[in-house]
Amino acid sequence: MFTATGSAGLYKAPFSKSLLIIPSALAFLLAVPFSQYKSLFMYNLHTIKQEFQIWRLICGRCICLDLTDAFCSSLLIYNFRIFERRYGSRKFASFLLCSWVFSALFDTLLVEALHYACDVKVDVLPSGLLAPVFALFVPFYCSIPRVQVTQVLGQFAITNKSLVYLVGLQLLTSSSFMWIIALSGLTSGMLYHENIFKTQHVIFIPNWVARCGSYTLEPLFSTAEPTLESAVGMGATLDIQRQQRMDRLDQQVLLSQLPQMRRNTQQQGGLLNWNRFFTSLRQRRNGNHQADPRPAQNNPANPPQVSEEQVARLMEMGFSRVDALEALRASNNDINIATNLLLQR
Repeated sequence: MFTATGSAGLYKAPFSKSLLIIPSALAFLLAVPFSQYKSLFMYNLHTIKQEFQIWRLICGRCICLDLTDAFCSSLLIYNFRIFERRYGSRKFASFLLCSWVFSALFDTLLVEALHYACDVKVDVLPSGLLAPVFALFVPFYCSIPRVQVTQVLGQFAITNKSLVYLVGLQLLTSSSFMWIIALSGLTSGMLYHENIFKTQHVIFIPNWVARCGSYTLEPLFSTAEPTLESAVGMGATLDIQRQQRMDRLDQQVLLSQLPQMRRNTQQQGGLLNWNRFFTSLRQRRNGNHQADPRPAQNNPANPPQVSEEQVARLMEMGFSRVDALEALRASNNDINIATNLLLQR
């Protein structure tokens, strides 16, 4: 779906941060000190169609008039910033632009279909950058693996994606006609994700616009790459804290051994052997870290079969086939871990 970019912009995510700060600040200003201007930002389909006010379409689909919607959409954008970090600001912005344009068309079609089928007339829809936020659930569902964190009452699994889905459900139920925005957003997201009708080549951000945005936004919203010693979030359970500490230890081992491995590889003219310094990660993932403390070389195992579909997905991100194969073997065919390994090289 996207193409990988250089590591310099992976951790900054300036476009996501601008979407967090600017619309939220404008929503607060319209709610408190400048409430008399709210009518200018209403997503009124009747006025747009009858008077052909394109400016109202743009304003009504960019700024939230409801602070609850603004808060929930900001939380979702904060979680979805991983796509900008992984694939680059230009491709991320192109996805949002395409979903914004197509969802505006789907909003009109759904409202007209509802009027003719059920005789329900809808003139005003919820305002804000909501449809592109719902569209981001498509790549979130398709490309982010589901990892169980804990269980509730011994039956209901809590995963790393549960909180995001709960916030999305809260946003969906915040208005009686929010389902129209959600449905149009999900449909436009599937169109772009599957590249139906070549949508990725029809609507996109030009390179010169991306460069101008980079020069403008990065100095304002960029931050340094997060350190491995970053604190564990407040409210995390002991299991989550322990898991995060083990992940940081694995990353430290990787970063400490990777330069020496590269020097040895350059001298020997061979490939990086990811299995030599990712055994602990693979053992923990397979649940074998308590079964046998003996070194990995005493228990040789056949390398896992690599899925060609996952190799193709990594190659679409810009990685070579050799690196994709090595990373997938090291991560036991986990596409998410393999991508993180390749991005940390």
